[in-house]
Amino acid sequence: MNEITGNLFGRNGRNIHLTASSYPLATGPVNAQSLIHTDLADVTAAEIAIPVHDGEIPGYQAMPATGKKFPVIIVVQEIFGVHEHIKDICRRLAKLGYLAVAPELYARQADVSKITDIQQILTTVVSKVTDVQIISDLDAAVAWAQSSGKGDISRLGITGFCWGGRIVWLYAAHSPQLKAGVAWYGRLSGAASQNQPQHPVDVAGSLKAPVLGLYGGADQAVPIDTIDAMRAKLNAIGSPSEIIVYPDAAHAFFADYRPSYRHADAEDGWKRMLAWFERHGIA
Repeated sequence: MNEITGNLFGRNGRNIHLTASSYPLATGPVNAQSLIHTDLADVTAAEIAIPVHDGEIPGYQAMPATGKKFPVIIVVQEIFGVHEHIKDICRRLAKLGYLAVAPELYARQADVSKITDIQQILTTVVSKVTDVQIISDLDAAVAWAQSSGKGDISRLGITGFCWGGRIVWLYAAHSPQLKAGVAWYGRLSGAASQNQPQHPVDVAGSLKAPVLGLYGGADQAVPIDTIDAMRAKLNAIGSPSEIIVYPDAAHAFFADYRPSYRHADAEDGWKRMLAWFERHGIA
């Protein structure tokens, strides 16, 4: 296992209609071990309880061991919940000076860490989660960061992966506090439903913060024509948001616990994400 270092993923590049076909099936077990493991040297990390309108939801936070008023990054889970890979991303961000918070957005529906079949996750969990609930819980995670006394939400960013990539675009259209977002291979379009009344392409003109989209040109879950359509819409309205496509990358190219992982593209995307946050005052 490789420990994460500033040189590997440092700043500035230094050394719904939900069906199984909407998501890659060959993902591996939810608790699979990441290739990259980030230690806790100079970092504190813990499971947390986030107050929400109907009680509490669990989450995970990581931040530098000393100091306060850290810039805040909300980390939005994949379809598999806040598993070890998502927690490790939080620790990577903490190593770089951020307070990273990953709320467990399926908490009311099920503990997806105990479900290994993707179709079961889709039908018993994901299909029941509403965008309204998700946005509210993300607001609650931001409020937790502020109330902790450690986070500076005037420097607020968000990033998300796969299922969470779609949510980044939606949250950027919702939150006036957000400074910037980075969406990793999130679905951009789809049929409207009661739980998912809008998709990123529908809210492109309403973004309150610029979003960097990182996508794979060989991603069967997010067809290239939907990426082109989103980019065209952003360009047509003069949006500061940007979309980068890695031509040979498939879905989940950042997920180092999956066969789809592509180190060079993942590293480039991480550097672009950090540069995007810094460009927009989240540092």
